[in-house]
Amino acid sequence: MTLQANNVKVGDTFSEEVCCNLSRTQIVQYAGASGDYNPLHSDEVYTTEKAGYPSVFAHGMLTMGMTGKMLTNYVGDGRLTRFGVRFTSQVFPGATLTATATITAIHEENGTHIAELDVVTTDEAGTKVLTGQAAARLD
Repeated sequence: MTLQANNVKVGDTFSEEVCCNLSRTQIVQYAGASGDYNPLHSDEVYTTEKAGYPSVFAHGMLTMGMTGKMLTNYVGDGRLTRFGVRFTSQVFPGATLTATATITAIHEENGTHIAELDVVTTDEAGTKVLTGQAAARLD
């Protein structure tokens, strides 16, 4: 899908479930793909007994990547011009995540229409685990 400037308006939203029942295997696979082997993401004993968390948890960048997938599904491949986030809560195994983008502004830059978006990803309890902003070129 590619957003068309004449078919969107400020306030439009798009939501997508980006992860259902996140598994420990997915977290470990991401560690291997990213090279981030911090034990908080894979060593239950270390994470619970030494660090004091209730369980291992996903890498923030894994959550950002899943959120980014929602954005490209919404605006189209190659359309993002900016994407930045803040991680606001841990994502634990078993989590189901839903990402939402809301158009907050539409403007023109050098003859190209740009949509500004607020982005929020929440878990199944409604806890915000990621907030951010993005911008995308419109056709």
